Amino acid sequence: MKIGTRGSALALWQAHEIKKQLELAHPGLEAEICIYKTRGDSILDRPLSEVGGKGLFTKELEDALLADDIQIAVHSLKDMPTQLPEGLVLGAIPIRGDVRDVLIYRQGEEHQALSLIGTSSLRRACLAKRRWSQASITSIRGNVQTRMGRVQAEGERRVDAVLLAMAGILRLEMNQEKGYEYLPLNPENWIPAVSQGALAVECRANDDKTLELLKPLHHEATARCVRAERAFLAGVEGDCRVPVGAWASVDGEKLRIKAFIGSPDGERYLEGSAIGEEAPEEIGAALAKELLTQGGQEVLDQLRQGLL
Repeated sequence: MKIGTRGSALALWQAHEIKKQLELAHPGLEAEICIYKTRGDSILDRPLSEVGGKGLFTKELEDALLADDIQIAVHSLKDMPTQLPEGLVLGAIPIRGDVRDVLIYRQGEEHQALSLIGTSSLRRACLAKRRWSQASITSIRGNVQTRMGRVQAEGERRVDAVLLAMAGILRLEMNQEKGYEYLPLNPENWIPAVSQGALAVECRANDDKTLELLKPLHHEATARCVRAERAFLAGVEGDCRVPVGAWASVDGEKLRIKAFIGSPDGERYLEGSAIGEEAPEEIGAALAKELLTQGGQEVLDQLRQGLL
């Protein structure tokens, strides 16, 4: 089996984790990692919101799938558009990692007095302005190591703190790096990105053999949560150009989802939650409709017109 992935340290960790799980589930299976460079990896001088949003990190891998050059592609699910290309499906969604964001700053400094925070995410920028109103937000791109390095840099490249996904920090064991302070942010009052912490294993819809091999990797509770979150995102037509977040959890048959729509400066912010036992997609879509009717549609329209 050929496994497609991007070449960053985190993407490679994810691909090797899926490779390990497959080989444990199917003794004798030989899997090979194939590295692809995506458009999102090539454009590092502009925010994602300016160069196309979601899909920037997936298209080249999906083209390879459709060409039958690889059998599966491993993604961070939060990077994936809510609509997949025709002929492709999510063959497995493994158990989710940490859903939280984390604020990383220099050891010994006080996070309450931050003046410059780095992030490429409009969602994180919105939430940061609400929590650290005195701070300025600057857009930074690059892999996890590059962004963390900006905290220790000098001169114009230095920022006081960066906001990243905790799952990536833990997977790369960078929470053990000395010289930094780590402040994980509670998802109850700092709502994560849709599907944050979850991996996606994508394959061809007609590849029955691969779909069968992927079954042991699938975690249904995680899948229910991210299906609700992605339905919310689809309902508000969200992408990297809109500050939205959603986080779902399950308790038996009940699913709870909490979500928000905001403006990049944090001045506009609408939050809501829903709980139910119906299909996850129905719960997520209903919450999206509720927030849109409560003023979210006006916020999104103003954002797309460049008024916010």
